[in-house]
Amino acid sequence: MFYVYVQQSQKDNGFYIGYTSDLKKRIAEHASGKSASTRPRGPWKLIFYEAYLNKYDALRREKYLK
Repeated sequence: MFYVYVQQSQKDNGFYIGYTSDLKKRIAEHASGKSASTRPRGPWKLIFYEAYLNKYDALRREKYLK
């Protein structure tokens, strides 16, 4: 499975949209500050995600949301 997800910053209420094949691991990376792209604006709250069977559909949806 492939996932597109939206997180909201608890610091500035901004959004982060991402794609991953391991949602639990990726959310944990954001929460622990291991992701340089989201570290300064954390903590984060997962507000939405969608699951896809193939990578192409997930990437296309991520681009649409961004």
